[in-house]
Amino acid sequence: MRVRSLILEDLKLSSRYKEFYKNEVIPRLFKETGYKNINQIPKLEKIVINMGLGEATSNSKIIEQSVAELAKIAGQKPVVSKAKKSIAAFKLKENQEIGCFVTLRSDRMYDFFDKLINISLPRVRDFKGISKKAFDGRGNYTLGVKEQVIFPEISYELIEKIKGMNITIVTSAKNNEDGYKLLKSFNFPFRN
Repeated sequence: MRVRSLILEDLKLSSRYKEFYKNEVIPRLFKETGYKNINQIPKLEKIVINMGLGEATSNSKIIEQSVAELAKIAGQKPVVSKAKKSIAAFKLKENQEIGCFVTLRSDRMYDFFDKLINISLPRVRDFKGISKKAFDGRGNYTLGVKEQVIFPEISYELIEKIKGMNITIVTSAKNNEDGYKLLKSFNFPFRN
């Protein structure tokens, strides 16, 4: 039994950005910020990817397609979100499926973050960097993506409709300045 657990430990591959955080980001932030304790240094807690699908009120097939695409992008099965109450002006009924989301933690979160920074964002047409103004006051950052085709898992020929998504990066930072320093130390492509 002991041999089996040792083999399983050897098979666990930690993500590249997780190692980068431990070996480079923590020492850099510890030196720059002047924290007295290493546990005060902010870290990534989770990444939430959300696709709101207003057109699902008239086309229910779009939910299935979006769930499949989001599963490919995130590497994890998304949860379908439903309307909490009926709104006649939007032709929305209570408990009608209107979107999907996925919450990434640990290695999947770091792998997605790596892919977002190094592969997907550079594929955006006329990319000039990301605004520093999208922090929420508590160190969390929300990024809007207009097209799902920037992710390498999605083939342009196989999609029926271009859909956008919101990506929220939740950190343990207490304020926007600390959240900015954390994301900047990961080489997040902020505009100058």
